[in-house]
Amino acid sequence: MSTLSLLAQHVTRRPQRIALLEQIAAQGSITRAAKAAGMSYKAAWDAIDELNNLADQPLVARSVGGKGGGGARLTPAGERLLQLHQRLQAIQADLLQAAADDADLQVLGRLMLRTSARNQLSGRVQAIQPQGGNHLIAIELPGGASLQAQITRNSTAHLQLQAGTPLMVLIKAGWLQLSRPDQPPDPGLNALTGTIEQILAESDGPCEVRIALPNGQTLCAQAGAEQLAGQGLVAGSPVRAQFAASHVLLGTQV
Repeated sequence: MSTLSLLAQHVTRRPQRIALLEQIAAQGSITRAAKAAGMSYKAAWDAIDELNNLADQPLVARSVGGKGGGGARLTPAGERLLQLHQRLQAIQADLLQAAADDADLQVLGRLMLRTSARNQLSGRVQAIQPQGGNHLIAIELPGGASLQAQITRNSTAHLQLQAGTPLMVLIKAGWLQLSRPDQPPDPGLNALTGTIEQILAESDGPCEVRIALPNGQTLCAQAGAEQLAGQGLVAGSPVRAQFAASHVLLGTQV
């Protein structure tokens, strides 16, 4: 099954997100689209981040602070997703009519994955290298960036991983360490470089830092305001996000 088909199923299970895409196409504004879809501005940005991260190509092209609080438009991939969603809705209606009873639908519902990890990126296995009792999984992200995940050999077998296997990469926001790209990196950590898109201050905790990667995916990190100020990291700054291979969680389609 193609990535686009999987994404169409994902948004079908979360109707607000397909409504958001429809409104972005109609409104050309994140603020107006979020309001029309019944979402907060922040929830709309979060949804766009997740959809862009899971796609091989970004579904939404956006600009911060544009007319109406942020301009946005669907990419050709986003337009194809909407068309595919319409076809899947018709198929879904037929399947629901054929379902034996509500218990069958409950079982299907339990099989749908939800995760608390803030960062969910699509990727593909490049190579698998033995490392003691573990495996070091080399992963390629869309656009050519790469990272590594350290998992047990049993996990490799359970996920049926091999070169070329598509997967979901999960990284918690609190596991990302931010620094300026001109500072020496930690060679023992994964490193992804991008540009700070937004810094959202929280009244009772660390700031939420959105990082735009060159491939169109977005990372979300947490950092203290003093830490950011001390490194001169502001919106528009280049930034490096580092994290341990052992902090990368992997998931595959059942």
